[in-house]
Amino acid sequence: MATNPMQRKARNSFLLGVLVTLIVATLLIALLLLQLKDYKEKEAKEQANSVKIWVLSQNVISGQIITTDMLKQQVINKELVPNNAIGDMTILSNYALTDKEGNEVITEYRNNKATLYLSKNGNNQELKMEEETGSYYIESNGQKQYVELTESPIIAKVDMDKNTIITIDMISKSDEKTTNDLRKQEYNVLALTSQLESGEYVDIRLALPSGQDYIVVSKKQVEIPQINGVDSADIVSLKLTEAEIITMNNAIVEAYKMIGAKLYVAPYVEAGIQNAATPTYVPSEAVMNLIINNPNIVSEAKNGLVERYRNTNGVIRTPIENSVSENGQEGEENLKQKLEESATKSRESRIEYLQSLSGEY
Repeated sequence: MATNPMQRKARNSFLLGVLVTLIVATLLIALLLLQLKDYKEKEAKEQANSVKIWVLSQNVISGQIITTDMLKQQVINKELVPNNAIGDMTILSNYALTDKEGNEVITEYRNNKATLYLSKNGNNQELKMEEETGSYYIESNGQKQYVELTESPIIAKVDMDKNTIITIDMISKSDEKTTNDLRKQEYNVLALTSQLESGEYVDIRLALPSGQDYIVVSKKQVEIPQINGVDSADIVSLKLTEAEIITMNNAIVEAYKMIGAKLYVAPYVEAGIQNAATPTYVPSEAVMNLIINNPNIVSEAKNGLVERYRNTNGVIRTPIENSVSENGQEGEENLKQKLEESATKSRESRIEYLQSLSGEY
């Protein structure tokens, strides 16, 4: 059938439009494919330049114990990550290892393979593991000596904010060890600093009326109990060993017998990098005999106390006992009054806590 010029023109315009559309679509597809290729190449490059590392999920203060729930994993450009950043949790676990005696375990990495060494008496001996039992041992004269390992708490050396990248230089092993005689003790007889917070480390000190000052127990982490979300104004909890509990009780009694004496807390400035102070207070002779004969006190702590007691030659005990004697009956009455006040405050705090649980507030 013959077509007129107008029909041919319309058909040609249509075909031209289809052709142009196909060309444009082809160009767009080619452009999209190029962009997709560039995106994949960029993504591959970013993945090649990125590493997974562990960062803090919350703020921590110097000396605070860092647990796994305080950490989260993030993907970060490796150029922005310190060389000693922790990317593998086994690095943190290995770093925390010590033996039962507190000797350090050192980890060396070669070709991404970790080798453990037990550092003892100035010597590093390789720790090997039996595949059958999973037990660790060192070799001595061709014989296996099995080593029981434990993990010490990991603490922050300095204050760190949320999302801080964790590096080995920012952490250290806590010198607190969980011994069989460790217990949590509450005290409402200590003079607290105005800005003391849970998690801080403190020394407990005894100040005599004469101005002499002794460290009773050193570098203890305080926990301040809360009732209805409000910190207690006068109660703190401390984790103490049996020997430290007995020593603290003796210091409390003697502080009450000396009018003007004070038991108080002295917080550390940077607990993560400051070593524990050496206690200078020693209990009375009667209490020392109790400690020596107490089967619940580990030998190491007992020996340390006895050594400190013997080496003072009365330098510590004489001024304390003189001050106690000077107060005589007045000191005994003050002791009775203060102990009653402490018991009353403990009872009232317990009632207040129980009422908060029952919703009476």
